[in-house]
Amino acid sequence: MAVLDPDPVVTRLRSAFNHDADRHRLLTMAAALLREAGEPYTSVYLYMLHGDELVLEAYSGRETDHERIPVGKGVCGTAVATGEDQNVGDVRARENYIACNLFTRSELVVLIRRGSEILGQIDVDSDQVDPFTSDEVAAVRVVAEALAVLL
Repeated sequence: MAVLDPDPVVTRLRSAFNHDADRHRLLTMAAALLREAGEPYTSVYLYMLHGDELVLEAYSGRETDHERIPVGKGVCGTAVATGEDQNVGDVRARENYIACNLFTRSELVVLIRRGSEILGQIDVDSDQVDPFTSDEVAAVRVVAEALAVLL
């Protein structure tokens, strides 16, 4: 069973959208609500695709210096380049990993897609090694799918 229950997150995002929340508010709310799930959600970053770069538009948790990531670089850029979500159980074993901080041990990146178009991604960092089960990935994907409709 997943730590994250996506249904209340999606309900709150839809409610905010129905009350005219703008893009920044929706992304900021999504980051905060995902992180509120608790461990293993140490930090949550919402990067949106602008041309050939991912741009950090919202986050909850630790600050990062990585506000722009080229497509193809690091775990986030690899997700966009390959068109596939990334679940990296131990970032120290990943050659192209871009460290946001010294504490992060694993990373989950789920793409936000509208049809075949990639809009951006949800990037979850954890201080735990290999905490993201297939149920967890599926739960984050539900939130990503909702964002794709609302943005």
